[in-house]
Amino acid sequence: MSSSNKPSKQPSNHNSSENQAEIGKFIATNQDEFAELVTFIDFAEKFTLGFIEINFPPDINLLIAGLQQNSQCQEIQFVILDFPEKNLRFLRDELVRQLAEITKESNKKLVLLIRNLEKSIGVFGDYPPILQDLNFVRDSYRQTVPHPLLFILPDYAISRLAKFAPDFWAWKSGLFRFKTTELTRDRAIASTLDADTNIARLPTPEQQERIDLLHSLLMEYKPTGEIPNQENLRNCGNILNELGTAYLSQHKPSQAREYLKEAWKITQEFSDYSLEIRVINQLGGSYSQQRQFATARSYHQQALNIAKKQESNHAVANCLFNLGNVSLDTRQFQQARDYYQQALEIKIELGARFESARTYHQLGRVAQQLREYEQARDYYQQALEIKIEFGARYDSASTYHGLGILARKLREYEQARVYSQQALEIKIEFGARFESAGTYHNLGIVAQQLREYEQARVYYQQALEIKIEFGARFESASTYGQLGLLAQDLREYPQARDYYQQALEIYIEYGDRYSQALTLYCLGTLAKAEENYAEARANLQTALEIYVEYQDEYMATMMQECLEDLPE
Repeated sequence: MSSSNKPSKQPSNHNSSENQAEIGKFIATNQDEFAELVTFIDFAEKFTLGFIEINFPPDINLLIAGLQQNSQCQEIQFVILDFPEKNLRFLRDELVRQLAEITKESNKKLVLLIRNLEKSIGVFGDYPPILQDLNFVRDSYRQTVPHPLLFILPDYAISRLAKFAPDFWAWKSGLFRFKTTELTRDRAIASTLDADTNIARLPTPEQQERIDLLHSLLMEYKPTGEIPNQENLRNCGNILNELGTAYLSQHKPSQAREYLKEAWKITQEFSDYSLEIRVINQLGGSYSQQRQFATARSYHQQALNIAKKQESNHAVANCLFNLGNVSLDTRQFQQARDYYQQALEIKIELGARFESARTYHQLGRVAQQLREYEQARDYYQQALEIKIEFGARYDSASTYHGLGILARKLREYEQARVYSQQALEIKIEFGARFESAGTYHNLGIVAQQLREYEQARVYYQQALEIKIEFGARFESASTYGQLGLLAQDLREYPQARDYYQQALEIYIEYGDRYSQALTLYCLGTLAKAEENYAEARANLQTALEIYVEYQDEYMATMMQECLEDLPE
């Protein structure tokens, strides 16, 4: 945390004519509120609590500069304290610590301006720790923070503070709501709704910046306790959809759905079919992230029906693509191929060459699952050529990753490593931490196949840490499985069994029978290595039955051969 006598992130040249003009416009837009705030500061003595509602950080800078320049505030020593830590809990302790470090100017009244506390207040969940503590230690503020205290927060954060720290809120002596300047609002729209770059392709820090802007815009068009007019309601629909998209890109499907469902209601009110189709597809995507594929399919089918009724071929292609993804995830490979081929035909007909790349990539995944490896390579190469042609470096990472897996399956291990390293470099460059986990996992398999066991362990652990960090429990199962295989290769049999059991428990929890089969096969080979042939036979037999159920002849044949090799 930092404190200073100057507002953080202020323009470097406070006296520039452009900045002065912006300060003037902000004060003119909020003339009455600014005058009331100045009067409040003038009369405030000792511990006095006030709240300033400003939705956008640039306007906070303008307000602070305006206060510092105001003739009535020349006897005031403003100290700006930033608290951007998401996990902050004990604000009073931090204030007391920082107060001890502030050099008090003689003959001036100290006024503390608190900003960025919305990070720890958050957007979701009841009773965030920071607000619980504010309520709990409220009475101690009078003695330990004996100065006027002004919290500068956006609309939603003030609402949450009033709700979850009601005792602290009851002590407020002033609430000042500032309007956003037109320039600030236009800049926010340009950086979010009108931005050229999809939020999923942004580095993680920039993703969060855009999410923060979207929340602020939402408060502009739908202030707490107010019913927005028709025009603002339309804007809310777009913002809510963007927020849903943003949270999906961060693998937070439950949070995404909160916004998407609100957006859907708005689209139905206005009969905005284009936005409605996008929102319904995103809702489907949120359920896919939670592996609720039947629900996901129903949403994508709803979206497809609307798209067909509206004769929107572009939307039809996107819906078919999404249905293909669900089919791929549920191992219905021929159906997935059919959906993707239909989507590709429409995109080619529409001349949507760049969008075709994603479909070629998915067709490559289908072919790979069907062990049609040369066909898979052709599809991946077509996808990669288009992405490179359009300069889509971030999008190329997924195809390099796919080519890495394909090369590994073909036992081209050095080539697999090259492709995977290319994918990883791009993902790291763009801050795509979650997406990096899959590539670390693949690099671990390559290293293991090359008998570089310690390197493999490092890669697996990196993959697992990221998956756990993002709460990706299902995705963690595959890495537990690989750690089991690694431990078995190193004859660390108890450790191998532990990893396999963790993987199996997760697959059972999520109802993924096909993945259970592979883990049972691994447990079978482990039992055989330990000369526990009865257990080996039981596990391999169950795996065989599952592969027969899924009509995977290749793996079923392998299980049968393993069973035949077991001693009687």
